[in-house]
Amino acid sequence: MYPFIRITTQVLRYKSRPIAPWDTHVSHHRILPWDLDVMAELNNGLTLTIYDMGRIPFAVRTGVWDLFKANGMALTIAGSSVRYRRRLTLFERIEQRTRIAGWDSRFIYFDQSLWTDPETCAGQGVFRAAVVKNRKMVNIDEVVVPLVDRPEIHANRPHLPGWISAWAEADNARPWPPERV
Repeated sequence: MYPFIRITTQVLRYKSRPIAPWDTHVSHHRILPWDLDVMAELNNGLTLTIYDMGRIPFAVRTGVWDLFKANGMALTIAGSSVRYRRRLTLFERIEQRTRIAGWDSRFIYFDQSLWTDPETCAGQGVFRAAVVKNRKMVNIDEVVVPLVDRPEIHANRPHLPGWISAWAEADNARPWPPERV
């Protein structure tokens, strides 16, 4: 079941602490019994859900959530690439870092990572998000322009790293729809 209570708790915890859209949102989570798979480690599907628990409060803290709601827009994940580098086990405490890595004309790219201590990254995810309105994708410039109009935000605008651009290009080269096997 989707962790609505955990996400709501995260939103309430950070809602009164706004950050700029280019800042990093840092949150803390604990691996709970229902997060585990049969190998007694964080389930790979629930790892994606934990990344949701970073992106949603990030959107609230930056004001993007309110901007979207006011304009009838929503953010939807359109692709992801996740690296798993260390097992996360029962009751382990993790720090999650969420930031916007940049964008292109169609997508906003989030860079998120899970840390067990300041030196040990357990995993990293890159998420490509589309903005939708009335069931159609919105050009990213329509979303970003109201945010970067403010000089203090524009000064820190991230430029999409080459490795994320390369991943996006490779993903776009993949045939769609896939071949029936």
